[in-house]
Amino acid sequence: MHSPGLWQALRAPRYLRGPWPWRSAAYLLSGVCVGLATLVSLLLLAVVGGALAVVVVGVPLLLMFALAGIPLAALERRRLRLVDPAVLADPHREPDGTGLAAWVRVRLKEPTTWRELGYALLCAFVLWPLEALTLGTVLGVCGGLLATPVVMATVGGGEEVRVMKIWLADSYPGAFAAALVGALLLPVLAYPLGAVAAGCAALARQLLSSRDAAVDSRIKELGRSRMRLVDAFEAERRRIERDLHDGAQQRLVALSMTLGLARLENPGEPLGGLLAKAHDEAGTALVEIRELIRGIHPRVLTDRGLKDAVEDVADRSTVPVDVRFELPGRLPEAVETAAYFAVCEALANVAKHSGAGRAKVCGRIAGGELVVEVRDDGAGGADFSGGSGLQGVADRISVLDGHLTVSSPVGGPTEFRVRIPCPPGHAATVTTTATSATAGTTTTALSSRTPTRTGT
Repeated sequence: MHSPGLWQALRAPRYLRGPWPWRSAAYLLSGVCVGLATLVSLLLLAVVGGALAVVVVGVPLLLMFALAGIPLAALERRRLRLVDPAVLADPHREPDGTGLAAWVRVRLKEPTTWRELGYALLCAFVLWPLEALTLGTVLGVCGGLLATPVVMATVGGGEEVRVMKIWLADSYPGAFAAALVGALLLPVLAYPLGAVAAGCAALARQLLSSRDAAVDSRIKELGRSRMRLVDAFEAERRRIERDLHDGAQQRLVALSMTLGLARLENPGEPLGGLLAKAHDEAGTALVEIRELIRGIHPRVLTDRGLKDAVEDVADRSTVPVDVRFELPGRLPEAVETAAYFAVCEALANVAKHSGAGRAKVCGRIAGGELVVEVRDDGAGGADFSGGSGLQGVADRISVLDGHLTVSSPVGGPTEFRVRIPCPPGHAATVTTTATSATAGTTTTALSSRTPTRTGT
């Protein structure tokens, strides 16, 4: 993998007129300084840590030696910007836990850590001497020739002076000729200077980049495209809900009113019976389309948010449901939608299968995540291996990097927990508590993915 910025500049005719020769020199000079500091640090850690390892004190020093490539690699990724405009991302993954022990444990298991240690050893024992030799040769030759008149006027006292220990300049014309040669050599030697800098940068990029960088980039792009599809799907759901609410539902209402007026004007048979039947059918269709609209995307969720939408679902549940939400205002729309349909599915399962006498729904923000829990006092022992709407819930929240856990031991209770990452909320916190026990149940089944399940 080449360094595109400097390699392309070396092949361009404007290389000498641009900043690349100076940036190459700065890259090599900083590499010499970093390499010397790395050499001293590694030798001290290895020698002192090895000597003190018998008394345990040296073990942390040896551990620092093993991890010494990490800070060097972080510095190198920044230093590469001198000669390579492409950003080199940090390939390390985030620890699963918090604290120093979790961080060290993850780092020691990563192949990237050992590649970075190898680069640190290479930098300490091979690269910086090469960079110093290149930089010293270019600056020594050109600088020595350019300084010949000054050296003759100061050290030589206006008489002869030996240039680079190979040429004797015995007059000022000869000294200025040497300076002219140095001025001509400077642009010529700028090319090997840039080539060495580009080669060192390409080696650093090869060793410090992730082996799976292309795969990771593809995964991120797939994640972004998946989110775009989800957004488009939700926008289409809202459009259908709006069209049904403002179009078909209003026409059914108008039709029902017209049939009612017609019944009043034509009470006799057989026309009156037909009008009554048509009026009842229109009323039934109106109820069904209202339920359909609520199942597609409830208006209360859009207008008033997750808290009120869950309370509405609880009000229509056949099982008494206690609702307690502590939310910092409105959440992102995708998060609210996923959580709402998850609660709908959980409460539908409570009503159908649990035999519970009461259920409880709690929601809060914890650690940058929306945590929603649905618990019932039923018999437990739920079996999701045959597939259920909960698999669709897990699939929906996985798009948002969320996680679903279901615990249902025999004898109960059954606990359904959803965790969905979301950005920090507003400052004010609204706490509500509600209890409901009225009829009607809305069941929302989604697509498939097996949720995490605990208990038997």
